[in-house]
Amino acid sequence: MRQHSFAPVVNEATKVLIIGSMPSVQSLSKQQYYGNPRNHFWPIMEALTAETAPVDYTERIAWLLKHKIGLWDAVASCEREGSLDANIQQEEPNDFAKLFAQYPQITHIVFNGTKAESVFRRKVGLTLLDDRKYERLPSTSPIPGRYIKTLPQKIEAWQIVKEWLNE
Repeated sequence: MRQHSFAPVVNEATKVLIIGSMPSVQSLSKQQYYGNPRNHFWPIMEALTAETAPVDYTERIAWLLKHKIGLWDAVASCEREGSLDANIQQEEPNDFAKLFAQYPQITHIVFNGTKAESVFRRKVGLTLLDDRKYERLPSTSPIPGRYIKTLPQKIEAWQIVKEWLNE
């Protein structure tokens, strides 16, 4: 079944763009980035900002944007059974050239896991990033992968986002 990701969450203040792979089935059904309550994304953002994220999704997105953090996925659409990144096939990338032209103030890119980075590299290309700093960080997914990390280990790895926001 062909699945489609969401529109980007960015505004004129966005400095750090977090690029995921493709929303999970649960996130797609809720129409929410990181909609699975077991995903570590929101607890990591809370640790980085030292604030509690709002419960309401619309308020959560406004909260992220207030902190100059944006979201998008490497994959615009794909064929996939279930939610596993390993099952993503026939992926079409999102139009990052257009996004970066519209929001040139995005200076830092975080790839949320290996799949997000590999799709971006293959389908978009790192040359599009120009002088933007980028880093692949451990996936926030609750599904154990090859590089299993605890929440505290993930929070430690994600501290670079806090540093970038304070530059």
